[in-house]
Amino acid sequence: MRAILPALLLCTAFGTKFALGEARAQAAQAQTSADTLARGKALATAGDCAGCHTADPLKPFAGGKRIETPFGGIYSANLTPDRATGLGGWSDEDFYQALRNGVAPNGSRYYPAFPYPYFSKMTRQDILAIKAYLATLAPVTNAPSPPQLRWPLNYRVVMRGWDWLFFQPGILQPDQHKSAEWNRGRYLVEGAAHCGACHTTKDVFGADKPARALSGGLVQDQFAPRLDGAERSGLKSWSVDDIVEYLQSGRNGRSHAGGLMAEVVVDSTSNMSDGDVRAMAVYLKDLPAGAPEPNVVPPAATQMSDGARIYKRACIACHEVDGSGAPRIYPPLPGNANLQSAIPANTLRIILEGAQTVTTPRAPNTGSMPAYAKDLSDQEIADVATYVRNSWGNSASAVTASQVAAARK
Repeated sequence: MRAILPALLLCTAFGTKFALGEARAQAAQAQTSADTLARGKALATAGDCAGCHTADPLKPFAGGKRIETPFGGIYSANLTPDRATGLGGWSDEDFYQALRNGVAPNGSRYYPAFPYPYFSKMTRQDILAIKAYLATLAPVTNAPSPPQLRWPLNYRVVMRGWDWLFFQPGILQPDQHKSAEWNRGRYLVEGAAHCGACHTTKDVFGADKPARALSGGLVQDQFAPRLDGAERSGLKSWSVDDIVEYLQSGRNGRSHAGGLMAEVVVDSTSNMSDGDVRAMAVYLKDLPAGAPEPNVVPPAATQMSDGARIYKRACIACHEVDGSGAPRIYPPLPGNANLQSAIPANTLRIILEGAQTVTTPRAPNTGSMPAYAKDLSDQEIADVATYVRNSWGNSASAVTASQVAAARK
């Protein structure tokens, strides 16, 4: 009996230690899982997945939203874990191949309206974290419509040639000469947040022009402005805090978000962590001016004087004589980078259609501008647009009546 008792005590102690070890392992696994889901949700938010993959607000992430491209329309995929029409039947490898290489589970190639050229820069761990988060969503049955693209792009096999010419998959490697915050910002801007999908100029094939990275791009009928350090139409005059405030609230003392960017702010950047938003701002503010800004030919004096008369009649009540406006309610016009963009699409859209200040939890107060499409002729809109683009130190090309007529369509 005396010989057996120590053995029993030893087994009991061993069993207790084993149970405690197993409990700790389970707790660590649960914590790892929670951390993975949190990281996946943060990356999905940075990538604005809900913005593109939600057609019906009552069915978030269920896809079916039409994405317009210069080559036709594409309908976003269902990202919910529905087995029949969503990601429920996808393996980790299926999801990884889609984001890293732009290849569907059946081996077909995706169109770059799905920004896999940017997602490819993320690590495998982060890609699978996004999948883990999407798997927690409520499954919704929704089969999006097939793409409606012009020939020959309606044949996906064409994308093999596009990928061979323009796509280089691979993880974005950190710059050891920069801070961890800068590298985090670069990882988000060039990867998950895929800012260049809109803000980089495209060639005739819809591929990025590397020499014009983040130097602005035309998206549908809107112009995504420069994010580099260009003096007039870029972010040279903005501080890191200016960029942070803009991304978090949709406005700052220099500009307001509108159109597609307002959607990005509401669905994505306003919901990102303070640290991630600041990291993006630090990286963007460090970018030098890329492609040179186009030379500006001073507008005709008669167009400026005609524009001044229209401004005094229709705009002065909100934007003031000196264009100072009411920052964060009515955006100031002097030094406004968006206003001085080489392509006046945004200015014309706002004058024609009016604008509503985007509201976010950090900036819930509203402001609006009426539409002038019915009140002003094409020439009058061209004149007032030219006036505000070339007053108070601003400098930009004159707007023509034909440009306004095209914008009306």
